[in-house]
Amino acid sequence: MTKVLMHLEPKTLWKYFEEICSIPHPSKKEAAMIEYVKGVGKQLGLETEVDHAGNVLIRKPATPGMSDRKTVVLQGHLDMVPQKNSDTAHDFEKDPIQPYIDGDWVKARGTTLGADNGIGVAAALAVLEAGDLEHGPIEALFTIDEETGMTGAFELKPGFLKGDILINMDSEDEGELYIGCAGGIDTNAFFKYSEEAVPEGHLAYSIDVKGLKGGHSGLDINLGRGNAIKLLNRLLWKAQREMGLRLSSVDGGSLRNAIPREANAVVTVPTDKMADFEEMAENMLADWKNELSSVDPGVQLIIEKTALPEKLIDKNTTANIFNAVYACPNGSIRMVSEMPEVVETSTNLAILKSENGVVEAATLQRSSVDSAKMDLCNMMRAVFELAGAEVEQTGEYPGWKPNVDSPILKTMKEVYQKLYGKIPEQKVIHAGLECGILGGTYPKLDMISFGPTIRNPHSPDEMVNVATVKLFYDYLVETLKHVPQK
Repeated sequence: MTKVLMHLEPKTLWKYFEEICSIPHPSKKEAAMIEYVKGVGKQLGLETEVDHAGNVLIRKPATPGMSDRKTVVLQGHLDMVPQKNSDTAHDFEKDPIQPYIDGDWVKARGTTLGADNGIGVAAALAVLEAGDLEHGPIEALFTIDEETGMTGAFELKPGFLKGDILINMDSEDEGELYIGCAGGIDTNAFFKYSEEAVPEGHLAYSIDVKGLKGGHSGLDINLGRGNAIKLLNRLLWKAQREMGLRLSSVDGGSLRNAIPREANAVVTVPTDKMADFEEMAENMLADWKNELSSVDPGVQLIIEKTALPEKLIDKNTTANIFNAVYACPNGSIRMVSEMPEVVETSTNLAILKSENGVVEAATLQRSSVDSAKMDLCNMMRAVFELAGAEVEQTGEYPGWKPNVDSPILKTMKEVYQKLYGKIPEQKVIHAGLECGILGGTYPKLDMISFGPTIRNPHSPDEMVNVATVKLFYDYLVETLKHVPQK
């Protein structure tokens, strides 16, 4: 793999990030990354442990004169979100990410970049390697499977960490310090269907919604971007009611924590309604372009005639699915009263997929208020159960309650002002950070989260700003010099 980032500053961080890009590490497939990080620790001669779940912990002693400082845990996650453009041939379990420099940004060719959270991991490794830094005792914690269930954080046992302060490096706006985050829960609905023969006098279409930006279902949920599943369903719902459209299969979205960018359905319509259906699709695309002109101008609706399918989803279940998806809330539900620019509660319709006699609708609810999160979950359950689906709720994780009196927050504000002449913003993030879970296991940890500027995480448009990576790393290094004494 050609090295393209090695000349960027700080060189050691970018060296590690480029090596991370060369190692396949989608969620739940982090074995090679675990071995890589463990190998770095061993090569540096540092105490290295791997727990039963696959979390890696590397300890670095304090530099001379700094042993009286509190122990800092530098924390990041080893997995990345595997998203690619439909015209990109890429196997996330085998192929390396291909980073490249585009002006002020590092991007990837046709896939997610993995700056979330590869930059944080690379920063921790760079600190571990550096022989010219001043710091107290350090523990570098690399967790697994953050993106699809926070499994590593949930599995972390008491006593594994010895640290007093945890610095999470999984935030995505330079100059901002995060002191709280939303909790989340999955609500998944399952529609069992029977198969029916294709009626006489029908022809088939393959329908694709694509060209959307997608993005992170927490960080980007307030931007009003198009949801490919919701858009596709608008056409299907209307055409079913007005011209007898029938559904054979549907496949939209792929990840519970990503706004779906693409969706496909194979349908049939009566032959004598062909022209009407094509006109309806054309008019609906015009509506979408008008509605999304400022946030998702690239939206596409492609309909092509295709071979008749062997079977269709039964008529009654099809109607129930279309009604439920149409009624399903999606997007920001409520903003934080004291911070009206911050989302408090949201939901994302992430996946709609037919397979083996079942159509699954997967959704993710987030909120910084637990009661509001559960109220929204119950709303989702009610919608799907009214439509005859079986519903399960799984994967709940807690939010992280802000502590405005945090000592590490005070220290990092002072350090940032000294370095850059201004006070960093103090924020709560509408996304799941591992801090909430880690704080449950280690309640005495003083925690904070920060990072460089990353845009469009969880989508193939993901990119990290080069200049802010240096600002982020220099800030981390300076913070380590000023960690309070024990």
